[in-house]
Amino acid sequence: MPTVFELIRDGEIPSRKIYEDDVCFAILDISPRAKGHTLVISKEVYPTVADAPEEVTGHMMEIVKKIDRKMRKVLNADGTNVIINNSPASGQEVPHLHIHVLPRFNGDGLSFFPPVQSYEDGEADKLLELLKI
Repeated sequence: MPTVFELIRDGEIPSRKIYEDDVCFAILDISPRAKGHTLVISKEVYPTVADAPEEVTGHMMEIVKKIDRKMRKVLNADGTNVIINNSPASGQEVPHLHIHVLPRFNGDGLSFFPPVQSYEDGEADKLLELLKI
């Protein structure tokens, strides 16, 4: 069954497309967390960022940068959030690579991070060794 993003890509579901090329397209999110909330979506289906080729993710980030600059210029955004949710545990609702770009304004009250946690004694060092690349 196709993802909602495939249906949008193929024109079967309408969207407000602000960009498109051979690799990706960008649309205004239908349920924005901030006015101007944009999704940069790969044309090919990759469930997560780890599944996509580097040339695809690199290209998508170039488009994210262009959108970021545009939001700062025309919306006078004070900043942006650039978010990729990978898998349902992270909040990903559509298993198709997409990058959220949200314009942010000083004092807008939005927050996207879970509460701060702390490490037990020695736990950070163990994770350091496990996660080194």
